[in-house]
Amino acid sequence: MAGATSSLLVAGLVAGCSGSPRAENATPAKNVITVSGATCGAGWQDLSPGVQTLQIHNTSAVVVEVTLVSSSTGAIYARLEGIGPRTTRAMPVDVGSGSYAFECFGSSYGYRVSRTVRIPGHVRGGVGIMPVTTPSMNTVASESEAYVARGLGVVARLTTVLAAEIRAGRLAAARAAWLPAHLAWERLGSAYGMFSSFDAEIDGTPFGLSGGAHSHAFTGFYRLEYGLWHGQSAAELTRPAEELAVAVHELKTSWIGMALPPDQTLGDLALRTHEILEHAMRFQLSGQANFGSGTTMATAAANIDATLAQLKILHPLLTTRYHDLPALYRWLGRLRQLVNQAKTSHGWIPASRLSTTRREQIDAAAGQALELLDPIPVMFEAERPVP
Repeated sequence: MAGATSSLLVAGLVAGCSGSPRAENATPAKNVITVSGATCGAGWQDLSPGVQTLQIHNTSAVVVEVTLVSSSTGAIYARLEGIGPRTTRAMPVDVGSGSYAFECFGSSYGYRVSRTVRIPGHVRGGVGIMPVTTPSMNTVASESEAYVARGLGVVARLTTVLAAEIRAGRLAAARAAWLPAHLAWERLGSAYGMFSSFDAEIDGTPFGLSGGAHSHAFTGFYRLEYGLWHGQSAAELTRPAEELAVAVHELKTSWIGMALPPDQTLGDLALRTHEILEHAMRFQLSGQANFGSGTTMATAAANIDATLAQLKILHPLLTTRYHDLPALYRWLGRLRQLVNQAKTSHGWIPASRLSTTRREQIDAAAGQALELLDPIPVMFEAERPVP
């Protein structure tokens, strides 16, 4: 997609979610497109090609979503969500010569399509985004579910080994087994409640708990990390280790029933491409989630793996939507290279012991990667499958 088109489309999506509505009596006279209780997208009078801003004016009594599409291909040129009753929202577009229509949708409004609007001439405009088809959406969902299912199988096997080492009193071996098990979990890409209550049970931190690391509610990988690197005995750690193994196996069994419908899976996957790395910056690259092993840089590397794995699933859809995709891959590669330099023959260097220069380089690369990941959730948050 051309850069201008991408920017215009994303701007339109964001404006639809967060733009401030204008009062009805402040509606400008030019390029006003009306959505009423009986019509969708009436009133486009200035039929000229090029970059312009349409004013979508909702006179109906319900909240609506309005999308500008190509009548011939169905490609999306802009979409505004959540346009409230009797409010106006700006829709920036870049349209060339051709045929267009508005699609209007609301929970109590229904689905309606405007009359076709033809812009004359032979002027090239921006390139619209083709909507995601039902087969494509189903492919994303199945690949995402398969990735998580495979990963959970690995985590289940490794946590069983970890619990067995602790139960047998082999704590040095348990410390060696802890990191591979934890990294396998982090590569799943869980963020913001992906696994419901299992998230906190398996990978929760003591932050905010009464008693902190000594709270009985502190469970999972970090609980074992704290105990293994703070001199706790096998007797003290056996129960938390077995509880972790049981929780992982229960999640492995329950996961298929927890999977979202394909359209929600797509939006959730796109959101987590950004949230995983944001979470890694906050807790891993900062060293905040170090409970004794000093391996948060290894965890950050696993989080980058998870981000790349999810981008791989989305890649066929992103190639036609996101012109900055090559730059995103370059910055993630740069970030991964910098993070990997914290691994030595003696293990991982804790984040707190990195040089100021190295920390600045990592923060800069992570910040740039996050900025490039930021548009991706918006591209897919309102997708509905088409045949």
